[in-house]
Amino acid sequence: MKKLVLFFLVLVSATSQAQNSTLFEEANEAYSNDDFETAIAKYEEILENGETSVATYYNLGNAHYKLNNVAPSIYYYEKALQLDPTDEDVQNNIEFARSMTIDDIPVVEETGFEKRINQFLSTFSYNTWAYFSIALSIIFVVLFLFYYFSRKPLIKRTLFASAVFVFLLGGISVFFAFHQQEIQFNNQFAIIFTEEAAVKNEPSPRAETAFSLHEGTKAKVLEDYQGWVKLELSNGTQGWIENNNLKRL
Repeated sequence: MKKLVLFFLVLVSATSQAQNSTLFEEANEAYSNDDFETAIAKYEEILENGETSVATYYNLGNAHYKLNNVAPSIYYYEKALQLDPTDEDVQNNIEFARSMTIDDIPVVEETGFEKRINQFLSTFSYNTWAYFSIALSIIFVVLFLFYYFSRKPLIKRTLFASAVFVFLLGGISVFFAFHQQEIQFNNQFAIIFTEEAAVKNEPSPRAETAFSLHEGTKAKVLEDYQGWVKLELSNGTQGWIENNNLKRL
């Protein structure tokens, strides 16, 4: 019975992957024919099937960009960068998309040691750091086995030192993976999706409007309260906005 269930799950998974592969090819063909609406629908169907990838998010961002859909294009480029912060194509295209936004908000740069650490950690996603730690663990086991069965003292010392070094690197990679995951989960961001949204001083429609934000602007989510979201902009400015004006990354 267990074998039958396992076979069924593998069959379903293979069928789903084949379906998504077909959808991806159809979406790419529609995109190449300038049928961006159809391409968007098919890329979104892939996401609805539970499959995410840099390519899917990137192509979705491109299709929306071609239609001058500012907020969706930035949103999907940001989603792609969450999976691979090092992708240069995504980095370049998101800058083009950001140039279409109205809000020009200066960024308060981090300084000192924390800035360098965060820049280094953000080189890879937490999944990539986790893969590094797994690979290093495998290398450590291999080196330790060679050390254990080796008979020559010089080789044993070399293998032991190498194994210890790899073990330390693996531990550092695990730390980086958890730290990067904590940064990503504790730093939730959102993209403004309405053409113009009022930002209030308090979470109330009767509160005074502090300023306005426009579609495509990215902000950090600080707090939720009864349909309102407290945001912080890259320059440190904070305010409350109605939840239906944004889409979380």
